[in-house]
Amino acid sequence: MILNFIRKTCFTLDLNHLSNIIAIIKHSLHHHTLTTNFSSSYFTRYISQANSLILWHVRRGDPVSAWILFHSLRRARADVDAYTFTSVLRACTLLHISQLGIQVHNQMVKTGADSGTVAKTSLVDMYSKCGSLDEAVKVFDEMDQRDVVAWNALLSGFLRCDLPVKAVGVLRAMGRENVELSEFTLCSALKSCASLKALELGRQVHGLVVCMGRDMVVLSTALIDFYSNVGCVDDALKVFCSLKGWKDDMMYNSLVSGCVRNRRYGEAFRVMGLVRPNVVALTSALVGCSENLDLWAGKQMHSVAVRQGFTRETQLCNALLDMYAKCGKVSLAQSLFDGICEKDVISWTCMIDAYGRNGRGREAVLMFQEMRKEGGKVLPNSVTFLSVLSACGHSGLVEEGKKCFKLLREKYGLEPDPEHYACYIDILGRAGNIEGVWSAYHNMVEQGTRPTAGIWVALLNACSLNQDVERGELAAKHLLQLEPNKSSYIVLVSNFYAAIGRWDRVDELRRIMRTKGLVKEAGNSWINVLGLNQHARSLSIWLFSKTMKLYCYWDIIGGSNCGDLKFRHPSPLSPSVNLPSSGIERQPPSVSKQHGNGIS
Repeated sequence: MILNFIRKTCFTLDLNHLSNIIAIIKHSLHHHTLTTNFSSSYFTRYISQANSLILWHVRRGDPVSAWILFHSLRRARADVDAYTFTSVLRACTLLHISQLGIQVHNQMVKTGADSGTVAKTSLVDMYSKCGSLDEAVKVFDEMDQRDVVAWNALLSGFLRCDLPVKAVGVLRAMGRENVELSEFTLCSALKSCASLKALELGRQVHGLVVCMGRDMVVLSTALIDFYSNVGCVDDALKVFCSLKGWKDDMMYNSLVSGCVRNRRYGEAFRVMGLVRPNVVALTSALVGCSENLDLWAGKQMHSVAVRQGFTRETQLCNALLDMYAKCGKVSLAQSLFDGICEKDVISWTCMIDAYGRNGRGREAVLMFQEMRKEGGKVLPNSVTFLSVLSACGHSGLVEEGKKCFKLLREKYGLEPDPEHYACYIDILGRAGNIEGVWSAYHNMVEQGTRPTAGIWVALLNACSLNQDVERGELAAKHLLQLEPNKSSYIVLVSNFYAAIGRWDRVDELRRIMRTKGLVKEAGNSWINVLGLNQHARSLSIWLFSKTMKLYCYWDIIGGSNCGDLKFRHPSPLSPSVNLPSSGIERQPPSVSKQHGNGIS
């Protein structure tokens, strides 16, 4: 049964799934005699004990042994029950192999073990965790009786696949069905509201928690996460302070991360002072520093990590590496990378991305080659390849990009995502290979990958660079159909039509933007002065620098003291700013910059 499965599916799975299947084969060969003898004397009499043993293997994180035991059980007897299948479905979920789950589902249908609520809930959970949401919804719709666990399984599936709108739809359906909400349901509801930035809806869920008298110790972390994600740190602090009793590390970590993400550094450091720093709290805070491009706060976190002796933790070092890379400090990132004792795939990917995002594509490719020389220690994943392709695109490394895209499937057995195709199309378009661009697109469609907005943007840019008018109009049409209300895409299409002289279409698109009230966000830059990220117009920065040069030239010519200059008009960078509280030290007078990628 297993060998037939391998022959059918070995060419469609990535390396991680293939390694799981190889482990199954090795385990099966190694324990063949044992399971055969065990099944003849034991499986024919004690089905309940066999079910317990399968479940024990699953709970201890050994899905391979659970699957082998199930396979031996099926060979010994045909009257396995629903409890056997539910345990095996959990093993399939741990293996992340949906094909095995489908086989188990087929056997459940044949034996009639798929009719109960528990069995169908396990199927919904298995399909959703393996990414087959359509199958999960289909099984859910077939259920005659749905309890709160079944609803929660579907709800968590939508959240896991980043579909918060559909998750909210499930919550509303639960209300219509008068399903009693559990703490898990309410936590999922708050997570959906956080993803949608739905403040009022989240406040209603908070009110529901209070009215129902649910355990705030369980739900407080979800509430703190929600209020932090929508920018209401004061409300998150109120929730935290309202808990008079016991607080665990997870609450502290969530609040610290939220404060850092919203640049409330004084509160973040004060909360950290209430509890012993831990790796999770510092890692979460560093993620916030990376998002805000805040080098100074990241260095403060690095200092705390050094004092507490956390620098041997790979997860924390990866977060530090990513923070320094996004703030433009590649040399610091490299020194951190060299000091990591046990480098994982995230470590290598962060370092490759550090070189790529800072315009050092050649070093990124060399780092990728060094990673491959490590042999089987660390294998690149899809994110690694995406970082390499992006670095090649930004540095004009066409041949290296082609080789990387070829390795993705042929060497490592990974299926390219739309993001990989978008980067590859961009590389070919910049090189002037417009036929290669459309060949890559058609190959993507043949492989069953649906084009996303990013794909059409890459195609449109390639057509603009290579004056491919006819196919460029096709890309523009599809892009506007997918994203009719995104101003940056409309401006991109407008620029394309302006380049080919279609001013009638340009006027039409501008009229559509005015009718819809859409305004394109201007290009911008981040500057960091005295520990505070100020968001300023690029034009204002340029004018300010020109003004300073003018005054300095005047100082050279006229002999006036440039240091005593007093501007008649306020400087573009002189708005009043509320500096952080005294809980944070002042930053040395250095300036770090990060430019946006807005379309001019």
